[in-house]
Amino acid sequence: MPVFQSTRLLDQLREQIRYLHYSLRTEEAYVYWVKKFVRFHGLKHPRDMGQAEVEAFLTYLATQRKVSVSTHRQALSALLFLYQKVLGVALPWMDALARPVPKKRIPVVLTRSEVQAVLGKLEGQHKLLASLLYGCGLRLLEGLRLRVKDVDFDHNVIVVRDAKGGKDRVVMLPHSLVPALKNQFLQSHALWTQDRAQQLPGVEMPHALDAKYPKAGQTWAWHWVFAQSTVSTDPRSKLVRRHHAYDQTFQRAFKQAVQSALIVKPATPHTLRHSFATHLLQSGTDIRTVQELLGHSDVSTTMIYTHVLKVAAGGTASPLDALNHAAA
Repeated sequence: MPVFQSTRLLDQLREQIRYLHYSLRTEEAYVYWVKKFVRFHGLKHPRDMGQAEVEAFLTYLATQRKVSVSTHRQALSALLFLYQKVLGVALPWMDALARPVPKKRIPVVLTRSEVQAVLGKLEGQHKLLASLLYGCGLRLLEGLRLRVKDVDFDHNVIVVRDAKGGKDRVVMLPHSLVPALKNQFLQSHALWTQDRAQQLPGVEMPHALDAKYPKAGQTWAWHWVFAQSTVSTDPRSKLVRRHHAYDQTFQRAFKQAVQSALIVKPATPHTLRHSFATHLLQSGTDIRTVQELLGHSDVSTTMIYTHVLKVAAGGTASPLDALNHAAA
């Protein structure tokens, strides 16, 4: 069992999550579900509960709360982490817990004209960010967490660092975005200069690099490309410093742009990544290349976009069209 500095359960949970370098979002999700679990059972300590209580809570989520499969799996992961990594409990019943299997869904994909219409409804930084998500196949947080040093104008590439699964990858930098991106650098540099003049702490550094390179977070190279216009308190270190732009702000702007473009598809910022992959395949790009650009570990994940193409390409005619054609 790990040795903790704190005696409180939730603080011990946070300690172990941070020790294992899990993301802040994972920490927030796991703390949320452990709180819900404890409250569901009348504030009983998890050490005094077991398989029956865990299954009762998960059944409640599935039958009464009617949560999605992904949410159900997240809650289960949080509880397994609590028992195995925090309480040091490794009981046989953990392996017997039912894990719902997520269903494969066909992704929402915008046509090229729809992408153009949405981009036309966005302005400034939001338009540039959306263009990068579509033009490079980035996830939203990958775009928001871009550092100055990871944009290579000389070779027209962007290095995506510590993406999903802790992997790095290299993607193309669209030539058409270079002027706007350089202008974004100027805006971000003004904020960096302001922070240095006010002697604020540097930006957040990944993993343990803060300890290894204490001054690196204050350098221009590590600064955010999309920096937030105001400083805020870091939820972990409690330092007041510059964060990258908030994802919620962009999501609201993107939703408004989709509605203004009169698009009825349930498009989200992640739809731009789906559209990037689909449009590359439509243009004849090899699926293995698309897999590398997206950062998928398995090509089967990338294959989902071929299902969209099979229907969109019109390779199989509807029997109704054949019937009407014969009648004509």
